[in-house]
Amino acid sequence: MAQLSKYEEALSKYNVDLNDEEIAEKVRKIIAEKVPENDRVEVKKFLMGSVELTTLKTTDSDESVLAFTEKVNQFEDAYPELPHVATICVYPCFAKIVSESLEVEGVEVACVSGSFPSSQARIEVKIAETALAVQDGATEIDIVMPVGKFLSGDYESVCDDISELKQACGDAPMKVILETGDLKTASNIKKASILSMYAGADYIKTSTGKEKISATPEAAYVMCQAIKEYYDETGIQIGFKPAGGLNTVSDALIYYTIVKEVLGEKWLTNKWLRLGTSRLANLLLSEIIGKETKFF
Repeated sequence: MAQLSKYEEALSKYNVDLNDEEIAEKVRKIIAEKVPENDRVEVKKFLMGSVELTTLKTTDSDESVLAFTEKVNQFEDAYPELPHVATICVYPCFAKIVSESLEVEGVEVACVSGSFPSSQARIEVKIAETALAVQDGATEIDIVMPVGKFLSGDYESVCDDISELKQACGDAPMKVILETGDLKTASNIKKASILSMYAGADYIKTSTGKEKISATPEAAYVMCQAIKEYYDETGIQIGFKPAGGLNTVSDALIYYTIVKEVLGEKWLTNKWLRLGTSRLANLLLSEIIGKETKFF
């Protein structure tokens, strides 16, 4: 009970009793009033530099991931005036291939780990997978919060899971995926955000992209609120990553605007704001250069 009360005490410092309709209205207002002013080439260039270029397919192979990485290497020569992507994100079994073939300085190697996308495995298995990914060259790790445990109210097990995987990451920053579509309510998203940050998350991330509902502006708004309140409470800056369902440049501009309005300029760097996507890079590039292109 003492352990459980520790997490209840952490939650008690924040307003987690949220009204979904009120959140939706605030988001509608931000989108209507603020997004148009951010629809600029400079913002799209920034967003290009925040993309986590992602391939998480059942059909991924050594050859396809190597070709994927080579595209990032070639991009710097093809578009030297544009920022390179922030990260290449792959399954842990490809960490070594990416880390050994990636030539562009400043691009991180991210691996989804801990029995992605379900997080349904023994903690020993998740720790081993995470440690091996880091050993093979992953410089960032994305894990999934154990959603079933959270929805059962077992906050202690949720936080223990996250903390143990954080230790397995060593110095590599860890992103915790909340799978917000499965959490359903703003209150649950706020609680999951706070618990993940207290347990050791360096970033919180919306979704795996493998569930029916992925990232939404409403979930992003609540998560950014939580990050801001946690920063005000602890002085610790946590990054934000919307992922799953980022299908258009307009989607990217909406998430950028929410971060700008809720968190402010301090989060508008490619360290603190990431976009998990595979298709968005080509769309941003097309708008930046003014013609349709499929580089990646």
